[in-house]
Amino acid sequence: MGFTDLDRFDLAILEVMAEDGRISVADLARRIGLSKSPTQTRLKRLETDGFITGYRALVDPIRMGLDHVCFVEVKLDNTREAALSAFNGAVTKIPEIEQVHMIASSFDYLLKVRTRSMSAYRSVLAEKISSLPHVASTSTYVAMQAVKEGGALGTLENVT
Repeated sequence: MGFTDLDRFDLAILEVMAEDGRISVADLARRIGLSKSPTQTRLKRLETDGFITGYRALVDPIRMGLDHVCFVEVKLDNTREAALSAFNGAVTKIPEIEQVHMIASSFDYLLKVRTRSMSAYRSVLAEKISSLPHVASTSTYVAMQAVKEGGALGTLENVT
């Protein structure tokens, strides 16, 4: 099943679940305008078909003392498939890196790195990021404030 096979009820379920993954099936059914049984069947199908990939607690990183965020441009010395695979495999093992995106630009990857402080970031950069396979250079941009994070499914009504 692909995205184009989803109807308005499926999209409504995804939107509500993205907001509140702990909502009861009864409350979800009420919010989307279906009875409990078909809502539960649709929810199970969305999970089985991979539209809903899991449930987790969202921990506030700032309350955990991880309020230092940097974005790091990474340029590789080699962009053949073997080099990309080596970088991809290694970069996912660094816990301070929250996100990794391959970019079509003058650099190859953009990393979002979260640490406790600038000195902790400098250590991560020097000891972990710079030693990743095929890293030729990096440029760091320090975030001063997060204006918006998350919310990828907040506008599902505009997708159909």
